[in-house]
Amino acid sequence: MKIYEYQAKEIFKKNGIPVPINQLTENGQEAERAAEKIDKSVVLKSQVLVGGRSKVGGIKFADNPSDAHKIADELFQSEIKGEKVDKILVEEKLDIESEFFLSVIMDRSVRKPLIIASTEGGVDIEEIARETPEKLIKYYVNPLEEFFPYQARDIAIEMGVPNHLISQTGIIIWNLFKLFQKYDATIAEINPLAIIPQGLIAADAKLDIDDDALFRQGELITNRSAKKDEFAYVELDGDIAVIGNGAGLTLSGMDMLKLYGGKAATFLDIGGGASKENIARALNIVISNHKVKVVFLNVLGGITRADDVANGVVNVLGSAERKIPLVIRLTGTNEEEGQRILNESGISFEISMEKAASKAVELSSNL
Repeated sequence: MKIYEYQAKEIFKKNGIPVPINQLTENGQEAERAAEKIDKSVVLKSQVLVGGRSKVGGIKFADNPSDAHKIADELFQSEIKGEKVDKILVEEKLDIESEFFLSVIMDRSVRKPLIIASTEGGVDIEEIARETPEKLIKYYVNPLEEFFPYQARDIAIEMGVPNHLISQTGIIIWNLFKLFQKYDATIAEINPLAIIPQGLIAADAKLDIDDDALFRQGELITNRSAKKDEFAYVELDGDIAVIGNGAGLTLSGMDMLKLYGGKAATFLDIGGGASKENIARALNIVISNHKVKVVFLNVLGGITRADDVANGVVNVLGSAERKIPLVIRLTGTNEEEGQRILNESGISFEISMEKAASKAVELSSNL
């Protein structure tokens, strides 16, 4: 599961890594107010789940609130590598003296976390790795042993960090590794870790969570996900939207897709007791996501009634602007009535979650 930059920075700040003053905005007026509040030149950063934003115009600078409003309006009308911009992080412009690179990844070839660090940071880190790999410090952490702050300071020394920054660099390396563990990450990265007159600060933040560990990250999904109305909603990098009534059932649906070779595009939990209006809103949310090829609606009726689910589905399919395949697993309270409604509307359904997931994967692979 990919995490937006603004979400990653919230997590970094919470876990002892300094980040710039910033504010998330969803329109030009909000961007202008954010720039007024920050009261200095700002950076407007498109919140999309792709890399290389700065090279394709996804990051821009504004010297005053009026410019921030104008630039934000332009960004909100744009796409970055196929992703529509619907959120912008307005952030203080930093007086950067130099840049470091820090990353923690899982090296599956040796089954160990790997810390990669360099005093050469910035957007061209891949070029540095290719042309001057000796500038990258690599340190494997034994997963069966604790990683101590003194080891992080040793990495800073090996990087060649100036003496007055060794302690702070070590603390940030140590905190980055601890949150990598805490959030079951596959990558936790700061590029660049900027040197400013006040010290070090994470100018950018990247955090990807292992999909297989999402069952341990319920708080992350609930509190860090993009909220759509009353739903817990997370956009992922697959092409099958998953909707379920309950976090556990939604995660089970995602796991089942993966078992059959598919990949989830969304996590959307409608919760218990969802009405037909809620079902309709949830379907419209995922249908509007243009990465979604197929919708997998996984409902086990308890408080949520199957007939309400069926009515919500019928309402959406009759009026949706975008027609995409819908696979429904529907069973539980009032299931006979719900299944009758679907049958009369010519909408197929499954009772088995396994069959529904397999069908969703088959449909997506043929599109």
